Amino acid sequence: MAGQSDRVGKRRGGFSGEELAAMKDRIRELNAKSKNGEQDVLAAIGKMEEPARSMAKQIHELIKSTAPGLQPRTWYGMPAYANGKDVVCFFQNAGKFKARYSTLGFSDKAHLDEGNMWPTSFALNKLTAKEKARIEELVRKALAGK
Repeated sequence: MAGQSDRVGKRRGGFSGEELAAMKDRIRELNAKSKNGEQDVLAAIGKMEEPARSMAKQIHELIKSTAPGLQPRTWYGMPAYANGKDVVCFFQNAGKFKARYSTLGFSDKAHLDEGNMWPTSFALNKLTAKEKARIEELVRKALAGK
């Protein structure tokens, strides 16, 4: 509701300030002439605060090496990785929406299906060898159905 605040930020027309900023980022992305997704992703990562910035850099390199066919680009101001026009996965830093943890999310274009219910977003507080191996596994699985 207009004028009320919540734990995320001031609400305007049902959207928090952070949500409005993400929508504005998306509009800029759609209107941008930039064809250098790698440069855009690295710029988005550079704007993050630690520890999200280091985590995003590691995830960026991990996805590039695991799935070199995915094109880096930004999506709502976040690092994302697309197969053609379709975003497959994205990193959302905790600071973006003042969240408790960062997330690695997968769109409906990712083939992570497991029966009738499966996770599409994974909380990240720290990247160890175990989490990196899991991310590689998820990215490979996401693309396996193509």
